Amino acid sequence: MAGLYLSNLTLSHFRSHKRAVIEVDTRPVAIHGKNGAGKTNILEAISLLSPGRGLRRASAEDMTRRPEALGWKITALLHGPLGLSEIEIISEKGAARQVRIDGKPAPQTALGRITRVLWLIPSMDRLWIEGAEGRRRFLDRMTLSFLPDHAEISLGYEKAMRERNRLLKDMVREPSWYAALEARMAETAVAIHHNRLHALAALEKAQDAAETAFPTAALTLECEMPNDVEAMRAALANNRMRDLSAGRTLIGPHRADLHGVFAAKGIPARDCSTGEQKALLVSLILANARALAADFGAPPLLLLDEVAAHLDSDRRAALYDEIVALGAQAWMTGTEDGLFEAMGDRAQALLVSETDGISSVSKPA
Repeated sequence: MAGLYLSNLTLSHFRSHKRAVIEVDTRPVAIHGKNGAGKTNILEAISLLSPGRGLRRASAEDMTRRPEALGWKITALLHGPLGLSEIEIISEKGAARQVRIDGKPAPQTALGRITRVLWLIPSMDRLWIEGAEGRRRFLDRMTLSFLPDHAEISLGYEKAMRERNRLLKDMVREPSWYAALEARMAETAVAIHHNRLHALAALEKAQDAAETAFPTAALTLECEMPNDVEAMRAALANNRMRDLSAGRTLIGPHRADLHGVFAAKGIPARDCSTGEQKALLVSLILANARALAADFGAPPLLLLDEVAAHLDSDRRAALYDEIVALGAQAWMTGTEDGLFEAMGDRAQALLVSETDGISSVSKPA
């Protein structure tokens, strides 16, 4: 199986990094350093190599280094199933970011054809106890990893729904104003729903086929909507009076929720302990990675921020073993190098430090 890895990552005026040049091999990367040194900023830069808003969902302006605010640039050498690609992502003075692949301008969606990136960050630890929006976003990121076109379909649905909601808020009752919008919404809504079910099926298969130290999460998608386009169009039309009263669309994939259960115990994920919830998340990320290895032809880049939190030493060691067995280049952060001791020479270490307000990234002597 061809690998997927970065050999070079260069950051210019990105977040805390005035300039950082990182050269690595195919092994997992263990990044350590004090809080605030800029470890997560490196992971965020890598997350931008995939379609979407990155692991912090920040604006391009928020990513620029202060106080200069000159804009920023990320350059990466990516090795994957399709060969070597040079990726440049640029934001000039906070403007929307621009992508270049091998020197040519490209849309963000083109990144999904050459790479796959998955991440697990501390804010996701609340996945099972927060609102449904966070779980939908989590599911859509997994879906996008299998089906890069899912992003465009979702944007199409959201645009049509915004226009329909505007009509509803203005109390427009004339059916002709709604017909074209509802036809577009129905087509994209059903596609979104089917894409999500495809991703869940791939995850289930990957979990069932694996021997892992992490608990299996049984996932179900709750969504109040028909499964075919014509029925969905009719449902939107029939629901107009109810939607007019609410001032918004009340059925569709934007109302879906993802439910998880600790399969071995039969306990809803929301009722599990903090450690069990973390283990379930790790299990899903690993299952997603295994499924992608078969689907894409290589395991994805894994971004694991403060991954040791809520994992005991045995589970940390088991996680490292699974990453190595998978063959993934995982970028992991922690405050101490001892957190990655179980990796030994199977990983390469990077130290992130800060002197006089300027961060630096180096390989420990």
